[in-house]
Amino acid sequence: MKQATRLDGDYDYIIVGAGTAGCVLANRLTEDPDTRVLLLEAGKSDSYHWVHIPVGYLYCIGNPRTDWMMKTAPEPGLNGRSLVYPRGKVLGGCSSVNGMIYMRGQAADYDHWRQMGNTGWGWDDVLPYFLKSEDHHGGDTDMHRRGGEWKVQKQRLSWDILNAVQEGAKEFGIEPRDDFNNGNNEGSGFFEVNQKNGVRWNTAKAFLRPAMNRPNLRVMTEATTDRLILEGKSVHGVRFRHKGQLLKAFAGHEVLLAAGAINSPKILELSGIGRGDVLNARGIDLLHECNGVGENLQDHLQIRTVYKVKNAKTLNTMANSILGKARIALQYGLTQSGPMSMAPSQFGMFTKSNPALETPDLEYHVQPLSTDKLGDPLHPFPAITVSVCNLRPESIGSSHIQSRDLDQQPDIRLNYLSAERDRSVAVKSVQQTRRIMTAKALEPYQPQEILPGPTVQDEPDLVNAIGDIATTIFHPVGTCRMGQDDMAVVDPQLRVVGLTGLRVVDASIMPKIVSGNTASPVIMIAEKAADLIRKSRVKLV
Repeated sequence: MKQATRLDGDYDYIIVGAGTAGCVLANRLTEDPDTRVLLLEAGKSDSYHWVHIPVGYLYCIGNPRTDWMMKTAPEPGLNGRSLVYPRGKVLGGCSSVNGMIYMRGQAADYDHWRQMGNTGWGWDDVLPYFLKSEDHHGGDTDMHRRGGEWKVQKQRLSWDILNAVQEGAKEFGIEPRDDFNNGNNEGSGFFEVNQKNGVRWNTAKAFLRPAMNRPNLRVMTEATTDRLILEGKSVHGVRFRHKGQLLKAFAGHEVLLAAGAINSPKILELSGIGRGDVLNARGIDLLHECNGVGENLQDHLQIRTVYKVKNAKTLNTMANSILGKARIALQYGLTQSGPMSMAPSQFGMFTKSNPALETPDLEYHVQPLSTDKLGDPLHPFPAITVSVCNLRPESIGSSHIQSRDLDQQPDIRLNYLSAERDRSVAVKSVQQTRRIMTAKALEPYQPQEILPGPTVQDEPDLVNAIGDIATTIFHPVGTCRMGQDDMAVVDPQLRVVGLTGLRVVDASIMPKIVSGNTASPVIMIAEKAADLIRKSRVKLV
């Protein structure tokens, strides 16, 4: 690759990553016509049909057109298994390939962030930013807004078996609720989704498309950031690859790193920012020591229990023939409804593994289908999957570069189930699932446990079986965490500690994972970051 040349143009801000956060930043910062922004995305346009058809996530994950194609290191807690670890490589990032579930988390999550020293990040502080971009089907209320960019709608299909699960859960004290997003998500209900009339609504559509007509925004796809350009303790620009060229671009104000919880620490480390021992071992000169880079990796591990059922319509039986698939396709083509409009999970429950807890620590995703693992063929018999995850894992991992090679994925280690409490919660969650499936409301469907299997009862055996069936729910966060201690990577203004001209704006800044799905919290983070950036705009020397 030839010598790096300067990209034409003079920019105020360079955003690295046109994903969930980057698209929001690009929109908000270019609202000021005097602010010039360059947005760099390693992936391609989202003009790919499977991005927009909701069930298309099955064809986007594991597809190099839309996925970084990463894998975790072998996980001891998962009996040595290495998991596929999808990350969106496309305009819209993970919002183009995720499960489309609209979820804010719990008020207590953000109050805890504030208690950790992150002033301005409590529930009352962040709620206005959730509301700012929301376009909720229910209109304006105390907790929701209409008219924003981020569409929130009801799903366009229903399943009798899922209604029965809700009734069954009620027998065990899990009450139905209308809204998972008012700060307290305890109870059961059907997930709201980020769709418009049965079509995926990603941040590229919501935020980037309207901004691309502005003359002060330049968007470059297939532009993979190689490293940040530092002068002393100031970041002035980026070096990146674009269609065989090595280019440089410079920012008069700030570089905004929005590449996600795996790629943001990767870019920092390739730039000489991180732990000295990690960088020295990879032959990279340490330019700025920041020991928290790549540490504090957190994720939600879901345990996929499967129950065979009778007398029920499930996707397994609807899609088990060419005729069935044709009917499903026709229904979607005519009405944008039915199974092809499905989010991966339709029905959810939030409850406690221990009644003494103040707020729920378990989230269920219940699906009218079953497979051996995501992407595998559906089972040839009617069945449902009752996945459950620990919302507050104590098992903490890391993500670090393995070499100076830009094309080599980081070493991703989640350390799932390494904490004793996580193993205990996992066992309790399976036991709770089994109790719910004995409910009277479910008797007509005669649920029969397939995974992990009814013979697996003792705690050691259950832990081992869980290691065989548990998998990621694709919520990595925390690797550039916000705080005010020695391991913090960014301060509460999201500025990288000890440097000027650089902020991180994505899921990596979360000090603790939120109690729910992560896409909409990332949009909130970007909304708040845009305000912080505009209020502190100072020209670098």
